Amino acid sequence: MTHDHISQLDDYARVRDVLAFLTENWRDQPALDVLAARARMSPDGLQRLFTRWAGLTPKAFLQALTLDHARAMLQDRASILDTALDVGLSGPGRLHDLFVTHEGMPPGAYKEKGAGLEIAYGYHPSPFGLALVMTTAFGLCGLAFADPGEEKTVLADMTGRWPNAQYTENSAATAPYAARIFAPGAWRDGQPLRVTMIGTDFEIRVWETLLKIPTGKATTYGDIATAVGSPKAARAVGAAVGRNPISFVVPCHRVLGKYGDLTGYHWGLTRKRAILGWEAGKMAG
Repeated sequence: MTHDHISQLDDYARVRDVLAFLTENWRDQPALDVLAARARMSPDGLQRLFTRWAGLTPKAFLQALTLDHARAMLQDRASILDTALDVGLSGPGRLHDLFVTHEGMPPGAYKEKGAGLEIAYGYHPSPFGLALVMTTAFGLCGLAFADPGEEKTVLADMTGRWPNAQYTENSAATAPYAARIFAPGAWRDGQPLRVTMIGTDFEIRVWETLLKIPTGKATTYGDIATAVGSPKAARAVGAAVGRNPISFVVPCHRVLGKYGDLTGYHWGLTRKRAILGWEAGKMAG
């Protein structure tokens, strides 16, 4: 791993600690001096680091993660899911700037727990810590996040979803995907990011619905249930959202509670806040 990659992970580790503190204390609107003392940095140093990482100052980031902001994200959620926009015409405010093109694997691949699939995996630095990127010959099939020391646990979590697949560590194969996913400047029309969804028919319908949620917007489990034709299945939708194997790209972090509360996230609530704030910064830029 290069010096720049290590530095990127160190930056997130510092920012993550500040985010965890903000998650617990956001109602108090802690001052920059308080955050800097926690990070063992000067106020100016933390301001520069945080702004470079998120595109927002700590104060602006905090404002972007208050409950009022989350509620505002939900305001037009019905129109979001009622309108199936073409990803190539979706506009600059959407994570679809990745121009995701996706397909579901044949149901048999899921029923056979991945038998016959060859999956490459590799670990790569990302704005949200170490990312585990997994690919098949058909495209990206897995994206997860690991805190220091959790690499093996996260790999076991992901491989346990398709235990009969054949896994090969191959960072050279997964690196181009990592580079595309986490660099907005590399998102290009006409060069779609290929994504392969491996799940039940119901899960794939839920994950496809997640792809319709624009950056800076959110929806609820109940609205997704209505969108997939099962309005009484909010609990099942919640389970499917939690099993989303392609975090960030398939934006399960944009699903909030009914009243805008930031509900759980498989890779940690602090990381969910980090992703939402990072996206707010990219939109502001």
